[in-house]
Amino acid sequence: MASTLVLSPENEALLTYQARVGRELIHAPGPDFMDRCFVPGSRTPQVLRSLGAIYNHGRLSGTGYLSILPVDQGIEHTAGASFGPNPMYFDPENILRLAVEGGCNAVATTFGTFGTVARKYAHKIPFLVKINHNELMTFPNKYDQILFGSVRQAWDMGATAVGATVYFGSSESNRQIQEISAAFEEAHALGMATVLWCYIRNNSFKTNDKDFHVAADLTGQANHLGVTMGADIIKQKLPENNGGFPALKFGKTFPAMYDQLSTDHPIDLTRYQVLNCYAGRIGLINSGGESRGATDREEALRTAIINKRAGGQGLISGRKAFQRPFAEGVELLNAIQDVYLDSRITLA
Repeated sequence: MASTLVLSPENEALLTYQARVGRELIHAPGPDFMDRCFVPGSRTPQVLRSLGAIYNHGRLSGTGYLSILPVDQGIEHTAGASFGPNPMYFDPENILRLAVEGGCNAVATTFGTFGTVARKYAHKIPFLVKINHNELMTFPNKYDQILFGSVRQAWDMGATAVGATVYFGSSESNRQIQEISAAFEEAHALGMATVLWCYIRNNSFKTNDKDFHVAADLTGQANHLGVTMGADIIKQKLPENNGGFPALKFGKTFPAMYDQLSTDHPIDLTRYQVLNCYAGRIGLINSGGESRGATDREEALRTAIINKRAGGQGLISGRKAFQRPFAEGVELLNAIQDVYLDSRITLA
């Protein structure tokens, strides 16, 4: 389709890059993605219907791409810190309004938010209930994802999907892996889809000069584990570096991971994440990151272009949208979606 999307010179430069790993190895998003990648597998007709409800909603309906609004920061980062920039979002109905008017495929938020407005919005947009959180009220802070409710509770609210976070690499990860694997099994039994935030968390993964929490090799392996746990969609931070395993001197590596399957270019780093989502059979959505103010739009477009050209399926972007005036939030979500609707922006 023709597009009026205007890109900065830096983002325009991303459109011509050719990836190290060829696109022929990737199960690319597209209108037939569910038929190609989900139907041959073990998902039941009820789960397929839930996935279809997500993939066929909003401005990206039927494209194979996803735009999801996530707002769980009221728990994760405190409500005051999250909604202080725009206090209208203390009222949870405005979160749902933003997702609907922003043309999103789904809205991901908490039991508390959905519990106050579920009956009014369950038929208007697919619900993705985040079932665990890092509460950050314990002092000193500890970093652990704990369940805030049950899968059945999410189902009763009308949820199309449940979401959860695992902190891979943390001392609590074994419990989280078992806990969320069981939750995803129950969600699938009830006919819901599943989304996993595959985050890395260990203080030893951050050195004086580099943060390997966003390394392609570590995050890629977290993605691979997440698919194995039964996730239908993987959420991951955009990679910023590589070589975490050799630098930290743990894990198993092979030279091709770094010199044949990737480079230091962000599209290659992200393609390695896609490869670890079983070559894209399970969709990768990257997070939009924190709001920085004036640069948010270009940063969001950059992330979307990298994700799309790498073979990812979309963005799950929250703070850049809800920490600004409502109309501007809608415009930013639409701008992200326009990347996935723009025929100039192709698989690298």
